[in-house]
Amino acid sequence: MKLKRVINHLLVTDRQLRRIFPRSTLSKIEAAIKASEVVHAGEIRFALEGGLSAAALLNGQSTRDRAIELFSQLGVWDTEDNSGVLIYLLFADRAVEIVADRGINAKLDVQAWSKVCRQMEDAFSQGNFEAGVLSGVQAVTQHLLLHFPSERCNANELPDKPVLL
Repeated sequence: MKLKRVINHLLVTDRQLRRIFPRSTLSKIEAAIKASEVVHAGEIRFALEGGLSAAALLNGQSTRDRAIELFSQLGVWDTEDNSGVLIYLLFADRAVEIVADRGINAKLDVQAWSKVCRQMEDAFSQGNFEAGVLSGVQAVTQHLLLHFPSERCNANELPDKPVLL
């Protein structure tokens, strides 16, 4: 466990997150997800967490491990075509993880998702949080459009509203 990481996680406040991700930004993210899901058969969730709990930090929980945990808790895995994708931002680490269901992972490799994550993290390092998330949603959309085009009226199986933890 690194002391700097623990301090970063403990110093993130809800107020800080609301300033960086105001209601208007969250609405834009929701609208981008909603528009995205019209053109492909995937389901996208975006989750934002300020920092991990003290217990998670003491146990050395990684951003990836937390994203996988949330993938399950948020039911992203529970779609008819196994086509759920979670975009998870752990703000304290400025780290992004994308977790996709098995139907998507059968067609896309980890490198495709890693590239999207790094592009988002690059935007965040420059203070462009809204643009970073929106470009990430667009990049995920392009992958899903290529591999999971919408062939029928696609029911919206998961909420489009961003999750703040």
